[in-house]
Amino acid sequence: MAPHPLKTRFAPSPTGLLHLGNVRTALFNYLLARQAGGTFLLRLEDTDAMRGHEKYAAALQEDLRWIGLDWDEGPGIGGPHAPYAQSSRGEVYRRFFTGLEARGLAYPCFCSEHELAIARKTALASGRPPRYSGRCRELSAAEAQTRFAAGAPATLRFRVAEGETVAFEDKVRGAQRFATADIGDFVIRRSDGTPAFFFCNAIDDAVMGVTLVVRGEDHLSNTPRQILLLKALGLPVPDYAHIALVVGADGAPLSKRTGSKTVQELRAAGYLPQAIDNYLARLGHTYADNAFMDLDRLAAGFEVARLHHAPARFDESHLKHWQREAVQHATADGLWAWMAPEVDALVPPGARVAFIEAVRANLTVPADARAWARILFSDDLRVSHAAHAAIGAAGGGFFAAARRALETHGTDFKALAATVKQDTGLSGKALFQPLRAALTGELDGPEMVKLLPLIGIERARKRLLEWCENGEKSKE
Repeated sequence: MAPHPLKTRFAPSPTGLLHLGNVRTALFNYLLARQAGGTFLLRLEDTDAMRGHEKYAAALQEDLRWIGLDWDEGPGIGGPHAPYAQSSRGEVYRRFFTGLEARGLAYPCFCSEHELAIARKTALASGRPPRYSGRCRELSAAEAQTRFAAGAPATLRFRVAEGETVAFEDKVRGAQRFATADIGDFVIRRSDGTPAFFFCNAIDDAVMGVTLVVRGEDHLSNTPRQILLLKALGLPVPDYAHIALVVGADGAPLSKRTGSKTVQELRAAGYLPQAIDNYLARLGHTYADNAFMDLDRLAAGFEVARLHHAPARFDESHLKHWQREAVQHATADGLWAWMAPEVDALVPPGARVAFIEAVRANLTVPADARAWARILFSDDLRVSHAAHAAIGAAGGGFFAAARRALETHGTDFKALAATVKQDTGLSGKALFQPLRAALTGELDGPEMVKLLPLIGIERARKRLLEWCENGEKSKE
């Protein structure tokens, strides 16, 4: 029998905006599905109706599309297992609850939160795992009905067999074994009637045909419970791959306090989706080729075997590296659309292509483009402290030679610099730094060969004339 085609899923709870850790999980699932020619499913785990999830559900779908992670099945797309929001799947869960109760595999539990808290503390104090004591396990149907009639709230617990072992092969972490004695009977339906997270999560994975569940290692303890449920219900059990979490510089799980950003924050700051894809695909995963790649190439080289076991440390400098790579690989039209809101009023229409190619290598975010557009196309030149020092050290004779060379060679920077070198005897930094400083106000930046034609002879002449013998601005 041919193996089932790979089907992965991303199943976020829409209770806030997507952060980098969430997006990495989505990306890994997307890449694995694409690599295998399989299906990538999106499902919304919105069973908590009190949290006002609708705006976040819309936001996360927009974020996923912007990042390039289009799903094959799910909200807005449809598919054979609709609906894809758990808040609309109550009837599915009720059917499975009823089946478990009818077979004696689930029972009502009337223990209060206070009683359970005391039992957990007692177990921990005795060095035992804080599993449920089984206090309501043997209640008769009549006793349960009496309590229901009195209005007592009850959860629904799954009955776990004693003395057994749940074993499975995790695709990342290897062989896993859990004793049922350490698990105990667990809640699958809350006292308000809503299903517990890992119940509906497991049911939906099975009935939607998910074959590989890729999720954070913090969910590992849920897996034996879900396997027990699925086997009891006669449902297929997917493979599992529990990936290492993303941590901040302090080694703690990545959070807003330790530098985590939402996709919306990164987008507003000017990050390109291709940069985020390339960075996250390598955050806890190794490629044989470390070149910048589009999503198709990222998918082709993505393998579960290359996922790391150790926590993945977030490093903003690495994200910025991939951002610069994305800028370098963007088309001229794409780069203009990215920077246009910042520079459209400054860059003359006829100079757009030349401007893009001149400054591309020095851009990380659109604000960088605005800074260079102001330098090149406005008369508001702000000279940095270091540039001012270089200008002063060169002296007025240097700039007199530069002015003469400009009149002879125009905006041909190579010819201008060669003439200044010949006239002053200076070379290297002593030659190029004062020229760059006087013409751009900075000591570093794009190639002057590309910048000087954009500055233009009139603006260049004015800038060179502004400096006199002692390096202060001319009063003429």
